[in-house]
Amino acid sequence: MFLDTVLTRNPDLVNAASRLHQEGEIPPDTYVMDLDAIGSNAALLAAEAERLGLTLWFVVKQVGRNPELIEAVARHIPKFAAIDPPEARLLHASGARAGNLGHLVQIPGRALEEMLAWRPEAVTVFDLANARAVSAAAQRLGMVQGILIRLEGAEGSVYPGQEGGVPLTGLDAFAAEAEQLPGVRIAGVTAFPCVLCDPVTGQPRPTANLELAQAALDTLRARGHHALKLSAPSATSMATLPLLAEHGATHGEPGHALTGTTPLHAVDPHQPERPAYVYVSEVAHTLADGRPAVYGGGFYARAAVKDALLPRTGLRLPVQDAPAANIDYYRLLGAPAGGQDVRTGDTALFAFRTQVFVTRSNVAVVAGLSSGRPRLTGLYDPLGRRY
Repeated sequence: MFLDTVLTRNPDLVNAASRLHQEGEIPPDTYVMDLDAIGSNAALLAAEAERLGLTLWFVVKQVGRNPELIEAVARHIPKFAAIDPPEARLLHASGARAGNLGHLVQIPGRALEEMLAWRPEAVTVFDLANARAVSAAAQRLGMVQGILIRLEGAEGSVYPGQEGGVPLTGLDAFAAEAEQLPGVRIAGVTAFPCVLCDPVTGQPRPTANLELAQAALDTLRARGHHALKLSAPSATSMATLPLLAEHGATHGEPGHALTGTTPLHAVDPHQPERPAYVYVSEVAHTLADGRPAVYGGGFYARAAVKDALLPRTGLRLPVQDAPAANIDYYRLLGAPAGGQDVRTGDTALFAFRTQVFVTRSNVAVVAGLSSGRPRLTGLYDPLGRRY
């Protein structure tokens, strides 16, 4: 999906990843992350958000909750949006500040006091039961916590496994109940996804959820709430920050923009953010019909992976589709044309959209690429633990 873009914009990363594998520094099934590029992308996003009057909460699930990458991003974007409690704990331990908790996964009641003690800017709640739980935990800590009301998505816009939220038609009643809770105050609303990229052109466009969120703010203002936040996550990037500002958002939540891997980057290699990772595998064996099989583990089901580069020969081979329901032991490449040489042990490089935290991959962090002195600074598991 991003192979042409990374070859155009960050060939040094491709060369470094290939060398690290060939020299035995990293195993197959490893994402190689360009620390310098990620830090630079974060700086670009922070500056543009400041120019537009927006606040950013960064997201790291897609790069494996990695402490080195968290620190690089937090130097420019200090606060995070955590998708679940384990991610929140690692972000907090790495020195980042809590922006939005409960972003996609509600905080279990037993974890609330621990996380509210960090004084997050906001906690997202999907229903009154969670709002009551936040209020009770906040009272025990002697504080009042700002909450974002997660809105139920527009019909046809919600991804399976992400259902929930307050219907716009029920917002007035929800607010009336929440206003009576002594440990919380209504700080604003959020929905997901608020921006999507066209599957063909990659161009970003607002979704019906963003319109719902704007209407929700009107409802809350009519009840006397002011200075409200509107966090509008999904596809937050240099290309979409002006769109968010235009539609009244106050907060964005960049994730894939930090690594230059939004859908727009797949079709436009000249987006400001620089591509910052590649996936490294290795030819494990060859089928009788000539198709090479490479080691799997990191082929995320929604990756839209297209082809592989074999650096030893410069050969590019198509990646064959695989059912998402199957275990990712290997991935097959197309058979090379007659006479083209593919050997067991050959490095295979890919660039595609991923969510490292749901893989079993390794994460290798490389610093110094921007100065021409690359070095491997750490090898981690997909949940940010150093080997």
